[in-house]
Amino acid sequence: MTETTPAPDAHDHRRQVLYWRLLARLFDPEERASLEAASLAVVEDIGLPAALLDPQVSIDSIVQRHPGLAAELDGLMTPDGPDPQDDSAEGDARTDPQDATGADREHTGPQDPAVDADPRDRAAEVRRAALVSKVLLNVFATGSGAVSAGQLARWQSDAGWLERALGCAPGDLRGGRTGAPGGVAPAGTGLGGATPDLSRLIPQIGPELGALEADLVKRMRLREVLADPQLAARLTPSMSLIEQLLRDKDNLSGVALANAKALIRRFVDEVAQVLRTQVEKTSVGAIDRSVPPKRVFRNLDLDRTIWKNLTHYSPEEERLYVDRLYYRHTARKTTPQRLIVVVDQSGSMVDSMVNCTILASVFAGLPRVDVHLIAYDTQALDLTPWVHDPFETLLRTNLGGGTDGTVAMALAQPKIAEPRNTVVVWISDFYEGRSQELFDSMAALHRSGTRFIPVGSVTSSGRGSVNPWFRERFKDLGTPVLSGHIRKLVHELKTFLAS
Repeated sequence: MTETTPAPDAHDHRRQVLYWRLLARLFDPEERASLEAASLAVVEDIGLPAALLDPQVSIDSIVQRHPGLAAELDGLMTPDGPDPQDDSAEGDARTDPQDATGADREHTGPQDPAVDADPRDRAAEVRRAALVSKVLLNVFATGSGAVSAGQLARWQSDAGWLERALGCAPGDLRGGRTGAPGGVAPAGTGLGGATPDLSRLIPQIGPELGALEADLVKRMRLREVLADPQLAARLTPSMSLIEQLLRDKDNLSGVALANAKALIRRFVDEVAQVLRTQVEKTSVGAIDRSVPPKRVFRNLDLDRTIWKNLTHYSPEEERLYVDRLYYRHTARKTTPQRLIVVVDQSGSMVDSMVNCTILASVFAGLPRVDVHLIAYDTQALDLTPWVHDPFETLLRTNLGGGTDGTVAMALAQPKIAEPRNTVVVWISDFYEGRSQELFDSMAALHRSGTRFIPVGSVTSSGRGSVNPWFRERFKDLGTPVLSGHIRKLVHELKTFLAS
């Protein structure tokens, strides 16, 4: 007995048309008339706007005209979402009854029971394919040639929608600013919950988006844009743009330099606000119980007061007589904690340079924390006088060049007066010319009692590489390299300062 293979579903054909068009446009900007015509018929038939097929139309523009699509775009491509082959009963209810029974399919003979039982909402899959194609085409088909400020702003907005489709907030994956793309308020789901696990994406999409953005910034005539206040106002600060501005700042003057500084200031303020939220409520120093508690209402330990006076409770009167009030100790040991941040300012570490400069300024604002900042390539620069102002600090950096950590170590060692009260954070990829000499001095710091924290990368995307030679030796030393999101470094520093 020969089994009959079911004929392909019409919805499958529609979805294939949309994806074939997507692949064709990604690898060749020239239109294929047959694919364009077939895709237009599919989009119109499922009730979506024809503008979805126009790569020159931003997603913002479509959402502004069709607000209901915002909720569909949020979480559209979340890897942890429901399997399309394992939809809930609610998904089955949305399936057209005629389609569910297979009545609209061409077939002969009795219908295969397995087809009747197929729970997939194929019409919804076609709609999803159309939306996914629009997002991917707008973000990854960047073309070639010069880029205008408007084109960069539109790409950043579309990239924000891709990040929302993946369940993240706009800017999260690129390691830059956050906020709703293009001024469109977030709607639907996917922005309020925990960041999804995107580790299954190969290659990881965050670094790829950052690379695309960096390429667009390089293709833009940045100096001409900055010289025009109207064009400069259309730029959206991002890590890629800030890197280019820092590299080119010595070649700018007048209006262009003023606009560049304004963009850097905006970006610094936005990142600093996020980091302040992560650092807030940090306690500095251990409680000093040798100092009597201050007897004011805000320090009253109500639970302890009730517990200690329970012997004075009168069951007849149902009243508790308080013989003594107890207060919390709030005084902390006044020994200042010293935080020394050493940052590799070579071209490969620009994300870490920006993030750690801002982070150092945030911790410098805490009481009894003495923060020192050193940047280095083949020479070391002590930026401590400007540590409270990350904007001024960044303007004094010179990105690029080689790496020699021994010059930075020579500048950092004299700053360690009390090893037990000092933490040294060293941010680098650790590709050094004098590796053994530098590691020996780092190991000596660790043995002296100084808290030494080697950091491989401090970005939002977690991209970065570390010299395997250093990684293994730091692990053997008991100070493994800290890599990934900047929240990890914030946690380590808060733990040290609260001890």
